[in-house]
Amino acid sequence: MTELRRATDRGHANHGWLDSWHSFSFADYHDPAHMGFGPLRVINEDRVQPGMGFGTHGHRDMEIISYVLEGALEHKDSMGNGSVIRPGNVQRMSAGTGVRHSEYNPSASEGVHFLQIWIEPAERSVAPGYEEKNFDTASKRGRLRLIASPDGREGSVTIHQDALVYAALLDGAEIATQSLAPGRRLYVHVARGEVTANGQKLLAGDALKATGASVVRLEAGRNSEVIVFDLP
Repeated sequence: MTELRRATDRGHANHGWLDSWHSFSFADYHDPAHMGFGPLRVINEDRVQPGMGFGTHGHRDMEIISYVLEGALEHKDSMGNGSVIRPGNVQRMSAGTGVRHSEYNPSASEGVHFLQIWIEPAERSVAPGYEEKNFDTASKRGRLRLIASPDGREGSVTIHQDALVYAALLDGAEIATQSLAPGRRLYVHVARGEVTANGQKLLAGDALKATGASVVRLEAGRNSEVIVFDLP
């Protein structure tokens, strides 16, 4: 069974310095029908104005992944980590027993466009952790590149959940497929561009939920960047 969720059906908040679209209930946006998908709890598509950002705040018991599409995002946290991530970089922060962090746009002239992804961990109260890796364009071109997994396989960042997260860049005749093991579910999020997933056309911000399917086929992309979640 598949279910389509259009970009315009998401929650939306515009705070001036931040323009954010929520795939699932978040902050003031609450929809009992969209509280998450398996352990996938948050996909926020955020655009932050130059010199602005999220001040220091805390989290617990959540795997937080930041995926930059355009611009740069500066990270600082209570574990002593500090870096600026750009397109191609994937940042993973395990909040565990508790961590405080800030995320800012360090540019004085350009906005930053990124996805903030939260995945509920399989185990609570783990030690907080941080990891950052780069996945270049070539590694995602025309294929699903694993970027997060429970065991760090294939050079992916490590999360405390039996979830696999992939990224792909598709254009023209490029095709990517993902097989699903019995009992697993798949969530396809189009970060930009457009793509056809199992015969359904998806535009930027659209998503496809798949349960009970054996294979999801992504094709007919047009300058598309797609994030795929293989979930328990």
